[in-house]
Amino acid sequence: MVVTHQTEMPINPIFNPEGDDAIENRSIWFGNTTNLMQLNDVRYTWAVGLYQQMRENFWIPQRLDVTQDVTDYANLTDDERYAYDGILSYLTFLDSVQTCNIPHLKSSITAPEISLCMAEQISQEGMHNQSYQYLIETIIPPDRRTQVYDFWRTDKVLKDRCEFIAKLYQKYIDDATPENYFIALMADFLLEGLYFYNGFIYFYNLASRMLMPGSADIFKMINRDELSHVRLYQKLIPEARKVFPHSVEQIYEMFDMAVNYECRWTNHIVGNNILGITESSTEKYTKYLANIRLRSIGLEPLYPEPKYNKSPYTHLERFSDTKKEAHTKANFFEATVTSYVMSSGVTGWDEI
Repeated sequence: MVVTHQTEMPINPIFNPEGDDAIENRSIWFGNTTNLMQLNDVRYTWAVGLYQQMRENFWIPQRLDVTQDVTDYANLTDDERYAYDGILSYLTFLDSVQTCNIPHLKSSITAPEISLCMAEQISQEGMHNQSYQYLIETIIPPDRRTQVYDFWRTDKVLKDRCEFIAKLYQKYIDDATPENYFIALMADFLLEGLYFYNGFIYFYNLASRMLMPGSADIFKMINRDELSHVRLYQKLIPEARKVFPHSVEQIYEMFDMAVNYECRWTNHIVGNNILGITESSTEKYTKYLANIRLRSIGLEPLYPEPKYNKSPYTHLERFSDTKKEAHTKANFFEATVTSYVMSSGVTGWDEI
């Protein structure tokens, strides 16, 4: 049943002694939660498995060796360094706004098991920002670091890109209606499911040419985390569509605009200047990925097939392999997450 009587999204109190945490009365939104973490018995069992998976993914960037990257960076072409710096700046922006935005959406979640997943997501986004800073401060020469941090200030295409994404979040902050909540939730899904991956492709492309291996290793770990976030929103969006006012046309419009912005940015920062990446492959990959994300929330693909039913970067998939010794991998194309550092003892993941 779609909520139509709400003019503003309710914010959970810190403690609601009159709340009801009974499973049969529990809901993701608009429930009457005590706001206590009652996790011994839950309604959304998939969220418990996902949370355990996210926790067992824990890692810190300083444990990954980037020594070779310092030498490699000096030997990159000008175009490769430009792309490295710009993509790093862009990814810093993405995880920065997620760290700030997720708490606003979380404050209206009334199922504690899902709130827990979002809390872990916030933690991971913060750690990703630390990882980007680690790369900048360790690999990039001191005289270039300020340029990387301020790339969004000096590059109009990146600034436009950042403002477009941030405005979708800000719209809900400024006017916290259920309609704007759904838009912000969809914008989160687009960020987690679409915006990172051309950046990941660039670092895996370098690794495939025996360049910047430490950076690629760090992005494998970030990639793995982001896939768990994708899975979270793949579960939330179909539920949100039952509750919040929206239209399918609105979702398709958001996806198409996101794809256009993503292609424009990637073509600007990478274009046809990097061996193995072209404007054509960027378009094919971004639209291919958009179709996958739409299917995952129960909608038909937006872009015609078979043209966009295969990734042009399948040869790079092995560079996202997060546990080669077990011969399993986190497929960074489709978010079929099967490989985690300590996942063998976790139950519930298969139900996700």
